[in-house]
Amino acid sequence: MAYRAEYLWIDGTEPTNEIRSKTKILADGDEPGVWGYDGSSTNQASGDNSDVVLKPVFQCPDPIRGGDNILVMCETFLTDTVTPHPTNTRAKAREADEKYGDQEPWFGLEQEYTLINPGTGWPAGFPPNGFPAPQGPYYCGVGALKIHGRDLIEEHTMACIQAGLKISGTNAEVMPGQWEFQIGPATTVEIGDHMWVGRYLLYRLAEEYGVEVSIDPKPMKGDWNGAGMHTNFSTKAMRGGYDAIISACEALGALGKPEEHLTGYGVGIEDRLTGAHETQRYDQYSYGVSDRGASVRIPWQVHADQKGYIEDRRPNANADPYVIAALMTNTICEALVL
Repeated sequence: MAYRAEYLWIDGTEPTNEIRSKTKILADGDEPGVWGYDGSSTNQASGDNSDVVLKPVFQCPDPIRGGDNILVMCETFLTDTVTPHPTNTRAKAREADEKYGDQEPWFGLEQEYTLINPGTGWPAGFPPNGFPAPQGPYYCGVGALKIHGRDLIEEHTMACIQAGLKISGTNAEVMPGQWEFQIGPATTVEIGDHMWVGRYLLYRLAEEYGVEVSIDPKPMKGDWNGAGMHTNFSTKAMRGGYDAIISACEALGALGKPEEHLTGYGVGIEDRLTGAHETQRYDQYSYGVSDRGASVRIPWQVHADQKGYIEDRRPNANADPYVIAALMTNTICEALVL
């Protein structure tokens, strides 16, 4: 008998990288090994030197195909098989983890996304030639007039569980057709592995429903919430005391750091971080207790307990979780060492 290994990797699409996949048939007992693909078709190589190498780094059961079939997350390398490809963002997360893993960084990512009707190009729940009622009843709502796409969300949730991903929750979001799933707690490298596979499963299952999934940070202009990937972060020191919480918040606002982080927090930051719709402006940095209008929120329970985690509210829905994890690990853990 044979089984199928679905190889997954991050491409070089600009301005926002996307996930690609292809299938390898393996004999029972064979492990998925190094493979390759045409990088000239994924904006990662030129036609005269087109090969890019795939190295498996994380695998899990394939809940869509079932049986012995698996999903295989890969890193991309140059053909010397040693040098990470320039688009290999996981390599940066690995470096950060190797340097600061002893501080036990933990992440929880909240992936917001919007279900798009391919016929209209508008979010699910938006009428073809108009707008639904204003925001208010949709967040965590119940009922056919408020919620659109629940069958897909339920199937995606079960798929993540069956794959063994660290999915920790789902909910309908503020705009019609907008949803969120959460991954974590997970470590600096693990969070990206699980989130990218979770994204793949969402896109793949949406094919079955004839729905497009958008992680555009502002899919509808005007008085509608954007889509982010709020990032919850802690270290062992932060989980043990409040001084480290404040140090982490200060580190993220240190000279040059807001600009560095926003560069890696996804494309279209200015469209989403406007100072409205539960955001701080992209050109300002602030933190506060229970403040969803701040760049970084300290949850009220953390303040009450004097220990815990922080939530960076700036990353876009289209950000690369490996990049977010590397940035936050490096910035905060370096500060906590000093």
